[in-house]
Amino acid sequence: MSSDLAIHARGLGKAYAIYRRPEDRLKQMLWRRRRRFYDEYWALRDIDLDVYRGETVGLIGRNGAGKSTFLQMICGTLTPTCGELTVNGRIAALLELGAGFNPEFSGRENVHLAASILGLTPEEIRDRFEAIAEFAGIGDFIDQPVKFYSSGMYARLAFAVAAHVDADILIVDEILAVGDAAFVQKCMRYIRRFKETGTLFFVSHDTSAIINLCDRAVWLEDGTIRECGPARDVCFNYMAAIEGEKESDSTFRIGGSRLTRPLDKPPPADFTKTLMQRAGVEHRGEVVDLDLDRQWFGRRQAVIVDVVIHNAQGEVITSFNGGEEIVLTIVAKAEHTITQPIIGFVVKDRLGQVLFAENTYMAFSSQEITVEAGHRIAASFRFVMPYLQTGDYSLSPAIATGTQLDHVQQHWAEDAMIIRIVSNHIIRGLVGIAFQSISFEILPAEMLPAEQDPS
Repeated sequence: MSSDLAIHARGLGKAYAIYRRPEDRLKQMLWRRRRRFYDEYWALRDIDLDVYRGETVGLIGRNGAGKSTFLQMICGTLTPTCGELTVNGRIAALLELGAGFNPEFSGRENVHLAASILGLTPEEIRDRFEAIAEFAGIGDFIDQPVKFYSSGMYARLAFAVAAHVDADILIVDEILAVGDAAFVQKCMRYIRRFKETGTLFFVSHDTSAIINLCDRAVWLEDGTIRECGPARDVCFNYMAAIEGEKESDSTFRIGGSRLTRPLDKPPPADFTKTLMQRAGVEHRGEVVDLDLDRQWFGRRQAVIVDVVIHNAQGEVITSFNGGEEIVLTIVAKAEHTITQPIIGFVVKDRLGQVLFAENTYMAFSSQEITVEAGHRIAASFRFVMPYLQTGDYSLSPAIATGTQLDHVQQHWAEDAMIIRIVSNHIIRGLVGIAFQSISFEILPAEMLPAEQDPS
């Protein structure tokens, strides 16, 4: 095996024996291989794959496609039925919630157990325990039996251990789906750092996450590799195949003529909002947490002291609707005299992808601004809240001094505000925007360009 290869698989397969009746198991034990009393189910068959050091590979496929079986064989917890599999390097795997944890043991004891399984010596575990506990952030529960943990606490502890074992290969299998937004952001920052030196195998049903994180994607279907290639291309084909299966003989058909809307009324500013109200669709956002000290960096000659959301009437609100006009106000305090302050914010989804951002530089770059020590400054941003997918999002406010290209960061409050979106409206893409109008028309056949007389 080449030293550049982290994972090498050739003709890999895994078969399970399916017994139709309980007594067939006993018969098989007595007859051994002379006769077969079971049906073979091949969860994985004819897998050929090379993963190189430093690569980030995404694994996609529907439930039952063989993803978990493949990962368990890579980790050594399942033995292949046939084929060749070689893994070069230490593996840290997050295959399922709490895998490798003893529910009767405390979190502390399970850290020692899991870390030793992953190859750390007792001395290394003792040296790293405080860092693991701090990363997990479960407080006094570290000394409680893990059977009392929530799913999010399981995920925190499991990921914290995996992040401190100096792994060469990191396997993440949907475990981030149960963490809270702030912890998921922390995990994603670790994963992005790990990508710089290690090999990452990332499993998710979220194709946008695969595209965002991975160099290549492997699409498993019915236990075989259907496609392997650039992440964006494979994910597109995967989604196209799923959408294609939704079609049926009762495909939507069009007839009649164009319906015209009366022109005596101007179109509403947000036609999307009108349609949602008409259909009884809700799209609500709520501020669920604000912690300006969660994680920050900067010189702190000025600090962010508050983040507030107002409605269009100037009232402080903690919940709002998609498509609603809101005012985001960020308040900072000058600890020392500062000049040319820039206040801004970034909104990210649970995977750390930046959805939108803004700051005050362009609006006030022509003015000379000085703020004396002890004074407060407030920057307000008025905008229409976009339509976002259901889930948790983070807002990071910041204050800097200087210019857009040459500035000093004074206080960046990472993931300070957590916003939860709940909607029964299906959003395609990362952000849904408010459309001012939507039109639809049927053209007579004689007007179609393809059927026009070229003469």
